[in-house]
Amino acid sequence: MAEHDLRQRLEIGDDDRAVVTAEVTTSEGCGGTARVSLHAEPGHITPGRRASLVDAVLDLPEVQESEHLEAAFPLGDSESLHRLQERCEDVTTHPAGWSALFDANLPSSSAASTSQDPAGEKPSGR
Repeated sequence: MAEHDLRQRLEIGDDDRAVVTAEVTTSEGCGGTARVSLHAEPGHITPGRRASLVDAVLDLPEVQESEHLEAAFPLGDSESLHRLQERCEDVTTHPAGWSALFDANLPSSSAASTSQDPAGEKPSGR
């Protein structure tokens, strides 16, 4: 990693403890690769927490300035995988030991901010 890479840690919690965390590394300037490692604490995690963490990572300005995303997360973490697939383009995944490796292109900042539909909105049929 270059000495000017920015490292950030994000946490999403339940009650008084962090249940999911992300280590994010981005390059200085636009157009680089954002690297993310997603972690979850053992035990029950409230549904939606992992997806919220992915959203928080992808909404970081430094990640939005990147063109490419590399992520690692535990095999079986389907919630994170599905959210990443929803928010990224040209996705590839493959297993590596106990982890899943995810590789994708990131949409432009303007496309990312408009790609999420409001909850409960149904498409017009007429």
